[in-house]
Amino acid sequence: MRKAWIVATAAVGAGAAFVMVLVVGVYMVAGNMVNGVGSGTRALAKGSVPAAYQAIVQKWGNLCPAINPALLAAQLYQESGFNPRAQSGAAAQGIAQFIPGTWATHGVDGDGDGDRDVWDPRDAIPSAASYDCSLASYVKSVPGNITENMLAAYNAGPDAVIRYGGVPPYKETRNYVRIITSLEDSFAAPVGRLGPTQQAAGAISYAQTKLGTPYLWGGTGTAGQGGRFDCSGLTQAAYASVGITLPRVANDQYNAGPHPSRGELLPGDLVFFSDDLTNSRAIRHVGIYVGGGYMIDAPRTGAVIRFDPIDTRDYFGATRVTRDGANALPTTV
Repeated sequence: MRKAWIVATAAVGAGAAFVMVLVVGVYMVAGNMVNGVGSGTRALAKGSVPAAYQAIVQKWGNLCPAINPALLAAQLYQESGFNPRAQSGAAAQGIAQFIPGTWATHGVDGDGDGDRDVWDPRDAIPSAASYDCSLASYVKSVPGNITENMLAAYNAGPDAVIRYGGVPPYKETRNYVRIITSLEDSFAAPVGRLGPTQQAAGAISYAQTKLGTPYLWGGTGTAGQGGRFDCSGLTQAAYASVGITLPRVANDQYNAGPHPSRGELLPGDLVFFSDDLTNSRAIRHVGIYVGGGYMIDAPRTGAVIRFDPIDTRDYFGATRVTRDGANALPTTV
Protein backbone atom coordinates (compact mmCIF):
# COMPACT_ATOMS: atom_id res chain seq x y z
CA MET A 1 0.00 0.00 0.00
CA ARG A 2 1.48 3.31 -1.00
CA LYS A 3 0.80 4.64 2.48
CA ALA A 4 2.40 5.28 5.86
CA TRP A 5 2.82 8.72 4.41
CA ILE A 6 5.13 7.68 1.59
CA VAL A 7 4.80 8.48 -2.09
CA ALA A 8 5.64 5.75 -4.58
CA THR A 9 4.87 5.07 -8.22
CA ALA A 10 1.29 4.13 -9.07
CA ALA A 11 0.55 2.74 -12.53
CA VAL A 12 -2.19 0.72 -14.15
CA GLY A 13 -0.12 -2.39 -14.70
CA ALA A 14 -0.58 -4.06 -18.03
CA GLY A 15 1.20 -7.09 -16.63
CA ALA A 16 -0.84 -7.44 -13.45
CA ALA A 17 -0.90 -11.02 -12.23
CA PHE A 18 -4.67 -11.08 -12.56
CA VAL A 19 -5.77 -9.41 -15.79
CA MET A 20 -9.23 -8.55 -14.64
CA VAL A 21 -12.27 -8.37 -16.83
CA LEU A 22 -12.63 -4.63 -16.79
CA VAL A 23 -15.61 -3.92 -18.91
CA VAL A 24 -17.38 -7.06 -19.62
CA GLY A 25 -17.17 -6.91 -16.18
CA VAL A 26 -19.02 -3.82 -16.72
CA TYR A 27 -21.11 -5.28 -19.53
CA MET A 28 -21.28 -9.07 -19.57
CA VAL A 29 -21.80 -10.94 -22.83
CA ALA A 30 -23.90 -13.50 -21.05
CA GLY A 31 -27.06 -11.74 -22.09
CA ASN A 32 -27.87 -10.39 -18.63
CA MET A 33 -26.17 -7.05 -18.91
CA VAL A 34 -28.50 -5.13 -16.67
CA ASN A 35 -28.50 -5.44 -12.90
CA GLY A 36 -25.44 -5.18 -10.68
CA VAL A 37 -24.72 -7.27 -7.61
CA GLY A 38 -25.79 -6.11 -4.20
CA SER A 39 -27.76 -3.12 -3.13
CA GLY A 40 -25.73 -0.10 -2.05
CA THR A 41 -24.57 2.92 -3.88
CA ARG A 42 -23.10 2.24 -7.32
CA ALA A 43 -23.62 -1.50 -7.43
CA LEU A 44 -20.81 -3.45 -9.04
CA ALA A 45 -21.30 -4.61 -12.57
CA LYS A 46 -21.52 -8.36 -12.87
CA GLY A 47 -18.10 -9.92 -13.35
CA SER A 48 -16.21 -6.65 -12.94
CA VAL A 49 -14.09 -8.06 -10.13
CA PRO A 50 -12.99 -11.68 -9.60
CA ALA A 51 -15.94 -13.75 -8.38
CA ALA A 52 -14.22 -14.62 -5.10
CA TYR A 53 -14.09 -10.93 -4.14
CA GLN A 54 -17.32 -9.57 -5.64
CA ALA A 55 -19.51 -9.86 -2.55
CA ILE A 56 -16.74 -8.57 -0.24
CA VAL A 57 -16.12 -5.49 -2.37
CA GLN A 58 -19.87 -4.82 -2.68
CA LYS A 59 -20.38 -5.09 1.08
CA TRP A 60 -17.37 -3.15 2.29
CA GLY A 61 -17.58 -0.58 -0.48
CA ASN A 62 -20.62 0.82 1.31
CA LEU A 63 -18.82 1.32 4.62
CA CYS A 64 -18.91 5.13 4.52
CA PRO A 65 -20.10 7.91 2.16
CA ALA A 66 -16.61 8.66 0.85
CA ILE A 67 -16.36 5.32 -0.95
CA ASN A 68 -18.56 3.02 -2.97
CA PRO A 69 -18.07 -0.51 -4.32
CA ALA A 70 -16.99 0.62 -7.78
CA LEU A 71 -14.45 3.04 -6.35
CA LEU A 72 -13.08 0.38 -3.98
CA ALA A 73 -12.79 -2.05 -6.89
CA ALA A 74 -10.92 0.53 -8.97
CA GLN A 75 -8.57 1.17 -6.05
CA LEU A 76 -7.80 -2.51 -5.59
CA TYR A 77 -7.17 -2.90 -9.30
CA GLN A 78 -4.84 0.10 -9.25
CA GLU A 79 -2.98 -1.21 -6.22
CA SER A 80 -2.45 -4.83 -7.23
CA GLY A 81 -4.48 -5.84 -10.27
CA PHE A 82 -6.52 -7.95 -7.80
CA ASN A 83 -3.45 -10.09 -7.09
CA PRO A 84 -3.60 -11.25 -3.43
CA ARG A 85 0.10 -12.21 -3.53
CA ALA A 86 1.34 -8.88 -4.90
CA GLN A 87 4.44 -7.45 -3.24
CA SER A 88 6.26 -4.26 -4.13
CA GLY A 89 9.86 -3.19 -3.70
CA ALA A 90 8.68 -0.89 -0.91
CA ALA A 91 7.42 -3.96 1.01
CA ALA A 92 3.76 -3.26 0.22
CA GLN A 93 1.86 -6.52 0.50
CA GLY A 94 -1.30 -8.18 -0.71
CA ILE A 95 -4.31 -7.19 -2.74
CA ALA A 96 -4.52 -3.74 -1.11
CA GLN A 97 -0.74 -3.20 -0.88
CA PHE A 98 -0.44 -2.43 2.83
CA ILE A 99 3.04 -1.86 4.17
CA PRO A 100 3.66 -3.68 7.47
CA GLY A 101 3.53 -0.61 9.72
CA THR A 102 0.21 0.54 8.32
CA TRP A 103 -1.23 -2.96 8.44
CA ALA A 104 -0.25 -3.29 12.11
CA THR A 105 -2.33 -0.21 12.89
CA HIS A 106 -5.19 -0.43 10.40
CA GLY A 107 -5.58 -4.11 9.46
CA VAL A 108 -8.90 -5.62 10.51
CA ASP A 109 -10.20 -9.17 10.90
CA GLY A 110 -12.67 -8.89 8.08
CA ASP A 111 -13.76 -12.52 8.00
CA GLY A 112 -13.98 -12.93 11.78
CA ASP A 113 -11.67 -15.93 11.95
CA GLY A 114 -9.57 -14.52 14.76
CA ASP A 115 -6.57 -13.25 12.81
CA ARG A 116 -5.60 -10.33 10.57
CA ASP A 117 -3.82 -11.66 7.49
CA VAL A 118 -2.57 -9.11 4.97
CA TRP A 119 -2.36 -11.86 2.33
CA ASP A 120 -6.00 -12.87 2.80
CA PRO A 121 -8.35 -10.71 0.69
CA ARG A 122 -11.13 -11.44 3.18
CA ASP A 123 -9.13 -9.35 5.66
CA ALA A 124 -7.26 -7.03 3.29
CA ILE A 125 -10.29 -5.75 1.33
CA PRO A 126 -12.26 -4.83 4.47
CA SER A 127 -9.08 -3.25 5.83
CA ALA A 128 -8.69 -1.12 2.71
CA ALA A 129 -12.29 0.08 3.02
CA SER A 130 -11.90 0.74 6.73
CA TYR A 131 -8.68 2.61 6.15
CA ASP A 132 -10.29 4.68 3.39
CA CYS A 133 -13.07 5.69 5.75
CA SER A 134 -10.62 6.55 8.53
CA LEU A 135 -8.67 8.76 6.14
CA ALA A 136 -11.88 10.39 4.91
CA SER A 137 -12.77 11.23 8.49
CA TYR A 138 -9.29 12.58 9.13
CA VAL A 139 -9.41 14.99 6.16
CA LYS A 140 -13.14 15.79 6.28
CA SER A 141 -12.52 19.46 7.10
CA VAL A 142 -10.29 19.95 4.04
CA PRO A 143 -12.01 21.86 1.19
CA GLY A 144 -12.84 20.06 -2.03
CA ASN A 145 -14.09 16.61 -2.95
CA ILE A 146 -13.99 14.28 0.06
CA THR A 147 -13.36 11.17 -2.06
CA GLU A 148 -10.49 12.76 -3.98
CA ASN A 149 -8.99 14.03 -0.73
CA MET A 150 -9.35 10.55 0.78
CA LEU A 151 -7.58 8.93 -2.20
CA ALA A 152 -4.83 11.52 -2.01
CA ALA A 153 -4.43 10.79 1.69
CA TYR A 154 -4.28 7.05 0.95
CA ASN A 155 -1.44 7.72 -1.46
CA ALA A 156 0.50 10.64 0.04
CA GLY A 157 -0.75 10.73 3.62
CA PRO A 158 -3.44 12.85 5.29
CA ASP A 159 -0.93 15.38 6.61
CA ALA A 160 -0.02 16.34 3.03
CA VAL A 161 -3.70 16.76 2.13
CA ILE A 162 -4.27 18.96 5.17
CA ARG A 163 -1.11 20.97 4.58
CA TYR A 164 -2.02 21.75 0.96
CA GLY A 165 -5.74 22.15 1.59
CA GLY A 166 -6.66 19.38 -0.87
CA VAL A 167 -4.95 16.99 -3.27
CA PRO A 168 -1.25 17.87 -2.93
CA PRO A 169 0.72 18.98 -5.99
CA TYR A 170 2.59 15.71 -6.32
CA LYS A 171 2.42 14.33 -9.86
CA GLU A 172 2.21 10.75 -8.65
CA THR A 173 -0.59 11.50 -6.19
CA ARG A 174 -2.62 13.48 -8.70
CA ASN A 175 -2.23 10.67 -11.22
CA TYR A 176 -3.33 8.17 -8.58
CA VAL A 177 -6.50 10.13 -7.83
CA ARG A 178 -7.24 10.72 -11.52
CA ILE A 179 -6.76 7.09 -12.54
CA ILE A 180 -8.93 5.63 -9.79
CA THR A 181 -11.76 8.11 -10.24
CA SER A 182 -11.62 7.51 -14.01
CA LEU A 183 -11.67 3.73 -13.63
CA GLU A 184 -14.56 3.84 -11.15
CA ASP A 185 -17.18 4.01 -13.91
CA SER A 186 -15.77 0.88 -15.50
CA PHE A 187 -16.60 -1.19 -12.41
CA ALA A 188 -20.11 0.17 -11.85
CA ALA A 189 -23.34 -1.31 -13.13
CA PRO A 190 -24.87 1.03 -15.72
CA VAL A 191 -27.64 3.18 -14.31
CA GLY A 192 -30.15 5.12 -16.35
CA ARG A 193 -28.32 5.09 -19.66
CA LEU A 194 -28.07 3.04 -22.79
CA GLY A 195 -25.89 -0.03 -22.42
CA PRO A 196 -23.77 -1.54 -25.17
CA THR A 197 -25.13 -4.17 -27.49
CA GLN A 198 -24.26 -7.82 -27.06
CA GLN A 199 -22.04 -7.55 -30.14
CA ALA A 200 -20.10 -4.65 -28.59
CA ALA A 201 -19.76 -6.55 -25.32
CA GLY A 202 -18.59 -9.62 -27.22
CA ALA A 203 -15.94 -7.62 -29.07
CA ILE A 204 -14.65 -6.24 -25.77
CA SER A 205 -14.65 -9.72 -24.28
CA TYR A 206 -12.52 -10.96 -27.18
CA ALA A 207 -10.07 -8.07 -26.78
CA GLN A 208 -9.79 -8.78 -23.06
CA THR A 209 -8.62 -12.31 -23.77
CA LYS A 210 -5.68 -10.78 -25.65
CA LEU A 211 -4.50 -8.51 -22.83
CA GLY A 212 -0.76 -8.96 -22.33
CA THR A 213 -0.16 -10.22 -25.89
CA PRO A 214 2.91 -8.57 -27.49
CA TYR A 215 2.27 -6.13 -30.33
CA LEU A 216 3.18 -7.12 -33.89
CA TRP A 217 3.15 -4.60 -36.72
CA GLY A 218 0.87 -6.00 -39.42
CA GLY A 219 -0.39 -8.66 -37.03
CA THR A 220 -3.87 -10.05 -37.49
CA GLY A 221 -3.67 -12.79 -34.87
CA THR A 222 -2.85 -15.73 -37.14
CA ALA A 223 -1.10 -18.81 -35.82
CA GLY A 224 1.91 -17.99 -37.98
CA GLN A 225 2.14 -14.61 -36.23
CA GLY A 226 1.96 -16.20 -32.81
CA GLY A 227 -1.53 -14.82 -32.24
CA ARG A 228 -0.20 -11.25 -32.17
CA PHE A 229 -1.86 -8.10 -33.46
CA ASP A 230 -1.34 -4.50 -34.40
CA CYS A 231 -3.96 -1.95 -33.39
CA SER A 232 -6.38 -2.35 -36.29
CA GLY A 233 -5.74 -6.08 -36.49
CA LEU A 234 -7.01 -6.38 -32.91
CA THR A 235 -10.16 -4.32 -33.51
CA GLN A 236 -10.86 -6.17 -36.77
CA ALA A 237 -10.51 -9.58 -35.08
CA ALA A 238 -12.56 -8.51 -32.05
CA TYR A 239 -15.52 -7.54 -34.20
CA ALA A 240 -15.06 -10.49 -36.55
CA SER A 241 -15.60 -12.68 -33.48
CA VAL A 242 -19.16 -11.32 -33.25
CA GLY A 243 -19.94 -11.36 -36.97
CA ILE A 244 -19.05 -7.79 -37.92
CA THR A 245 -16.58 -7.29 -40.78
CA LEU A 246 -14.30 -4.25 -40.52
CA PRO A 247 -11.73 -2.90 -42.98
CA ARG A 248 -8.13 -3.82 -42.26
CA VAL A 249 -6.54 -0.45 -41.44
CA ALA A 250 -7.44 2.17 -38.86
CA ASN A 251 -8.28 5.09 -41.14
CA ASP A 252 -10.66 2.86 -43.12
CA GLN A 253 -12.24 1.55 -39.92
CA TYR A 254 -13.07 5.15 -39.00
CA ASN A 255 -15.55 5.20 -41.90
CA ALA A 256 -17.25 1.94 -40.87
CA GLY A 257 -20.15 3.67 -39.08
CA PRO A 258 -21.46 6.90 -37.55
CA HIS A 259 -19.33 8.99 -35.24
CA PRO A 260 -20.53 9.45 -31.64
CA SER A 261 -19.26 12.49 -29.77
CA ARG A 262 -17.03 12.10 -26.73
CA GLY A 263 -20.07 12.47 -24.49
CA GLU A 264 -21.99 9.80 -26.42
CA LEU A 265 -19.30 7.10 -26.24
CA LEU A 266 -20.35 3.62 -25.20
CA PRO A 267 -18.22 0.55 -24.54
CA GLY A 268 -17.46 -1.12 -27.85
CA ASP A 269 -17.05 2.09 -29.84
CA LEU A 270 -13.83 2.32 -31.80
CA VAL A 271 -11.68 5.29 -30.79
CA PHE A 272 -9.10 6.85 -33.10
CA PHE A 273 -5.93 8.92 -32.80
CA SER A 274 -4.06 11.10 -35.28
CA ASP A 275 -1.30 13.66 -35.49
CA ASP A 276 -3.50 15.68 -37.86
CA LEU A 277 -6.89 16.28 -36.24
CA THR A 278 -8.31 17.68 -39.48
CA ASN A 279 -7.70 14.63 -41.67
CA SER A 280 -9.22 11.19 -41.10
CA ARG A 281 -6.80 9.70 -43.61
CA ALA A 282 -3.97 10.59 -41.24
CA ILE A 283 -5.39 8.40 -38.44
CA ARG A 284 -2.61 6.17 -37.15
CA HIS A 285 -4.11 4.31 -34.16
CA VAL A 286 -7.36 2.69 -33.02
CA GLY A 287 -8.60 1.02 -29.85
CA ILE A 288 -11.84 -0.36 -28.38
CA TYR A 289 -13.48 1.89 -25.80
CA VAL A 290 -14.32 0.11 -22.53
CA GLY A 291 -15.77 2.93 -20.42
CA GLY A 292 -14.41 5.24 -17.75
CA GLY A 293 -12.14 7.02 -20.23
CA TYR A 294 -10.16 3.87 -21.10
CA MET A 295 -9.71 1.61 -24.11
CA ILE A 296 -8.09 -1.73 -24.89
CA ASP A 297 -5.48 -1.30 -27.59
CA ALA A 298 -2.33 -2.72 -29.13
CA PRO A 299 -0.15 0.38 -28.77
CA ARG A 300 3.18 -0.11 -30.54
CA THR A 301 6.20 -2.33 -31.10
CA GLY A 302 7.68 -3.36 -27.76
CA ALA A 303 4.38 -2.95 -25.90
CA VAL A 304 1.57 -5.40 -25.13
CA ILE A 305 -2.18 -5.21 -25.55
CA ARG A 306 -3.35 -3.25 -22.53
CA PHE A 307 -5.71 -0.61 -21.10
CA ASP A 308 -4.87 2.99 -22.05
CA PRO A 309 -6.63 6.32 -21.47
CA ILE A 310 -8.30 7.90 -24.48
CA ASP A 311 -8.27 11.55 -23.43
CA THR A 312 -4.99 12.54 -25.03
CA ARG A 313 -4.06 15.42 -27.31
CA ASP A 314 -4.13 13.17 -30.39
CA TYR A 315 -7.67 11.86 -29.80
CA PHE A 316 -9.43 12.18 -33.17
CA GLY A 317 -12.89 10.73 -32.68
CA ALA A 318 -14.92 7.56 -32.57
CA THR A 319 -16.99 5.20 -34.70
CA ARG A 320 -19.89 2.95 -33.69
CA VAL A 321 -19.94 -0.17 -35.81
CA THR A 322 -22.94 -2.07 -34.42
CA ARG A 323 -26.21 -1.39 -36.24
CA ASP A 324 -28.52 -1.24 -33.23
CA GLY A 325 -26.01 0.88 -31.32
CA ALA A 326 -25.74 3.22 -34.29
CA ASN A 327 -29.52 3.52 -34.50
CA ALA A 328 -29.56 4.73 -30.90
CA LEU A 329 -27.41 7.75 -31.69
CA PRO A 330 -29.17 11.11 -31.90
CA THR A 331 -29.99 12.20 -35.44
CA THR A 332 -29.48 15.68 -36.81
CA VAL A 333 -31.58 17.54 -39.36
